[in-house]
Amino acid sequence: MRKARPKRQGEAYRSMAPSQGTGMNSYANDDLIAAVATPPGKGALALIRLSGKGSIEAAAEVFSRPEKLLRSPGNTIVHGWILGPPAGEQGGRLDEVMVSVYRSPVSYTGEDSLEISCHGGIASAAVLAALRHSGFRNALPGEFSFRAFMNGKMDLSRSESVMELVSAKTDRGRSNAVGRLSGVLEDEINGIKKLLLDVLAETELYLDYSEDEADAAAGEAAGAFPGREKAEEAGERLQKLSLSWQRERLYQDGALAVIAGLPNAGKSSIFNLLLGEERSIVTEIPGTTRDWIEAWLSVEGIPLRLIDTAGLRDSGDPAERLGVERSRELLESADLLIYVIDGERGLREEDLNFLHPGKTTILLWNKLDRAEIPEDLKFEKKVPLSETAQVRKPKGTPVRLLPFSARTGEGMTELLAAIAGALRDTAGEVAESEGPGLGTRRQKDLVDSALASLNEALNLAGQHEALDLIAPCLREAVNALGEITGEVSNADMLELMFSTFCVGK
Repeated sequence: MRKARPKRQGEAYRSMAPSQGTGMNSYANDDLIAAVATPPGKGALALIRLSGKGSIEAAAEVFSRPEKLLRSPGNTIVHGWILGPPAGEQGGRLDEVMVSVYRSPVSYTGEDSLEISCHGGIASAAVLAALRHSGFRNALPGEFSFRAFMNGKMDLSRSESVMELVSAKTDRGRSNAVGRLSGVLEDEINGIKKLLLDVLAETELYLDYSEDEADAAAGEAAGAFPGREKAEEAGERLQKLSLSWQRERLYQDGALAVIAGLPNAGKSSIFNLLLGEERSIVTEIPGTTRDWIEAWLSVEGIPLRLIDTAGLRDSGDPAERLGVERSRELLESADLLIYVIDGERGLREEDLNFLHPGKTTILLWNKLDRAEIPEDLKFEKKVPLSETAQVRKPKGTPVRLLPFSARTGEGMTELLAAIAGALRDTAGEVAESEGPGLGTRRQKDLVDSALASLNEALNLAGQHEALDLIAPCLREAVNALGEITGEVSNADMLELMFSTFCVGK
């Protein structure tokens, strides 16, 4: 069973939190808070979250059945009306609602809490205004999750996964975030930390010997590092976590793929085919696409920002020339270049001029229904296209030539697989990398910090340095891991982190 963080940590935080001195609300207080947790605008239903000691009593002041609400046990729902502000003056009904009651400590925040299901649109704004009259203030971004952390309901890694889940762009991203929300990363961090604490305890045991015993202890420990095997295991697990960041970032943030090529190569047709809808205008006239067009799609769970660009050529038309310049800029920032070759015209020197050294590229031989790939250009491995292309692209640059027909859709399955494979290769994802992954840059930096401190300890041990030089390195590694879960934290860091959350979370 996972231990809850002592509630006094929240009190300690509030005592050390800096005073903002601007009249603004701070996370470091026990105010009653309220926020609409659903998107604004017209909708059938909206959800308003409330939390804080005394929140049930305060909500009862604007509820049509106050006694029923006050007597309701936790995890129950009460039907009634929210009354106009202030209820005693007008007593008008604002909206018919269902109120879910959660009593401390069995709630998301660990405090007395309510969730009001009301109608969307202007009705939710009226309900929120009534609640402000009864003592609630608008919640700050992430303040509900902040209170959940401070009251021991979740660690920091699980708190961060809340926003990862909200922001997920694909089902794979959602699944990874759910894993962290359920505690798989927390468990892995705690497991590694336990190994390091065991090593630290063994190391400090030798340091605690009296002077008379020190020589005997030193003789036993000569050339050895207490707990070396555990330390090395912790290092391997930290290294695996560090490497997971690129994989997780790919599924969270996605990648930028740019479709480029000479005019009339079929770029816009391929763009439309990948999206499954007619987004780009397609004609036989070269230069139809003047500016870039973008759309998001999911490719094997990877969020892909796909961009169709203007045909790459020198043009006297100012509008087309500007489009080509923008296309070139996009090529520089792309994670993946899908370069389309007009199969009817074949590979030309102009095509080779646009291939970027070091840029992961998929070459599409389009119009396969009209022109087959010449034998001298066929290959199976990821190697430079030809001796001519080799001059333009250094050896080792990933390039694949795929047959494709935008007219018939032939090659679509292979193209999607190539896109996913190229992006995973770029992110360094391998089969054995499956397992707990890091969800934020903060976690990545702290894991790297812990790994660096541990490696320093192992290097010192390898040089037979004194244990009193090794122990501080181990403590630094343990503290870095404690920052990931929130056992070691400071007020400024917490406020900065939770301020990036949505209001209502």
